[in-house]
Amino acid sequence: MTRPLTDRVLSVEDLTVQYPGPHGPVRAVDAVSFAIDASQALVLLGESGSGKTTVARTVLGLPGSSATTRGSVRLGGTDLLTLGERSLSRIRGRRIGYVAQDPTGALDPLRRIGTQLTEVLLRHRIAANRREARTAVPALLASVGLAEPERIARSHPHELSGGQRQRAAIAIAIACGPDLLVADEPTTALDVLVQAQVLDLFAKLRTEHRTALLLVTHDLAVARRVGGQVVVMRAGRAVESGTADRVLSHPAHAFTAELVAAQPEVRP
Repeated sequence: MTRPLTDRVLSVEDLTVQYPGPHGPVRAVDAVSFAIDASQALVLLGESGSGKTTVARTVLGLPGSSATTRGSVRLGGTDLLTLGERSLSRIRGRRIGYVAQDPTGALDPLRRIGTQLTEVLLRHRIAANRREARTAVPALLASVGLAEPERIARSHPHELSGGQRQRAAIAIAIACGPDLLVADEPTTALDVLVQAQVLDLFAKLRTEHRTALLLVTHDLAVARRVGGQVVVMRAGRAVESGTADRVLSHPAHAFTAELVAAQPEVRP
């Protein structure tokens, strides 16, 4: 299905997430707002504990059982914060794909990659039967740049390199053609060359499939390479937002300027 050229995929408005603490509620996210259109990338940038992962998990409908949420998280015209777990489980994987920081933990170590992909296609009724799903697996693995897709499909996660595991996890995340891809520090465990390849893959998905990308990172170099929009978070709040080029080259907020100044500089 071809999406309209101007459709809004995700709209987050005044999102607040808090958890019970020993001295009262702890506000992990405080009135955060942003929006992502089809083909657009938005990077949540900040230090550890800034609330960026909590935002991403709330978009996925996984803020935790003790969380209290306010505001709205709209996927298309549906407010995800109003849905029950059964409805959310149909959306996760089908309309929202998720790429975790650690592909080793995201993949089932006891099942072959092809089997895991097959189950996703069957669960969300992308394939009519197991035979049709198995037939689709090599093309999906090839689409994320994996050479020898038939061998990869027969492999268990421990038989693959870190980069291959992350690509396999991305294949699972995009298997159903989601509107939105949520990636939480997806390059942290990878070497620099593989990082670049994975980010280029995200760019390809945005261009060819008009997939919207919400990417969480603490790495300014990753944010620069992804481009698009950047929301800088600190202590649960969005302190600055704008295009990646403007925010990272001409920061308006003192905290953003500190982040940019702290970036290591390569000199001869």
